[in-house]
Amino acid sequence: MRAARLISMVLLLQSREAMTAGELARELEVSERTVYRDMEALSAAGVPVYAEQGRAGGYRLVGGYRTRLTGLTREEAEALFLSGLPGPAGDMGRGDAVAAAELKVLAALPASLRDAPSRAGQRFHLDAPGWFGESGPPPLLRDLARAVWEDEAVELGYRRKDAEVTRTVEPYGLVLKNGTWYLVARVGGRPRTYRVDRVTGVRPTGSRFDRDEDFDLAAHWREQAASFVRSMLREEVTVRLSPAGMRILRYAVEPYAARRAEEEAGEPDAKGWAVTTLPVESMVVAASELMRLGPEVEVLAPPELRKRMADAAARFAELYAPR
Repeated sequence: MRAARLISMVLLLQSREAMTAGELARELEVSERTVYRDMEALSAAGVPVYAEQGRAGGYRLVGGYRTRLTGLTREEAEALFLSGLPGPAGDMGRGDAVAAAELKVLAALPASLRDAPSRAGQRFHLDAPGWFGESGPPPLLRDLARAVWEDEAVELGYRRKDAEVTRTVEPYGLVLKNGTWYLVARVGGRPRTYRVDRVTGVRPTGSRFDRDEDFDLAAHWREQAASFVRSMLREEVTVRLSPAGMRILRYAVEPYAARRAEEEAGEPDAKGWAVTTLPVESMVVAASELMRLGPEVEVLAPPELRKRMADAAARFAELYAPR
């Protein structure tokens, strides 16, 4: 445990040049006293680390000192090669950079771990696009990725349902969701989301923008995705589910809707059936989703949906009646 912490400490100083004892303690989740002891151990082991006093002081490494990655465990090395995501990186025009970085890491590994990339590649593969989707990245993805990397505002042409619009945006990040790329950008100081396959033009403005360092792309996306799902499920229906229906509900409806139904389910009756409320997008969509449960669900309300399900059941009975 301590050896791994010492290696992490050296790598942090390599990447950040100087850090105070307090900063190291917070990063490594230890006390400052532990940091002092670890620094003494590194110095005794021959690592050229020294402390600078004063307001801008902290611990530093002697200029030019680099450590080889001999402290990596096999699990860490294999996880490192799992994190490259060569497919999406290649879509954004960074495939060569990822390959070069992997070669450099591989060269720094001891001989006993040189098989890490092949072991990881033989066991795991990320196929990001969804089934039946269009192959290949959107044509303007690389232009947007370049703007994201360089913090450059761009004039964006975007195809909406009714018309094509032009916006000057500050591209903050790109998100790959179920095979579809999305651009998160600021417009007028507020974050907006655009589907990259609807972008019709990307014109660099030559103007750099100041990125909000407090903006967390992953947290923003989670919040937006959850808000989008909630906004879609505008209506509610009352259903009665068998034990099997409750188990398989999550495979028929949105995960958020399934969780709500499980949380609001009443006490099961003598046969194990329970009444609950289910958020849905519309009555038409609800009928399509609930038909997947077959005889494991009964719609109680509204009457419109119950009639739609009854009509569908009658048609099924007619289709499968003995001849």
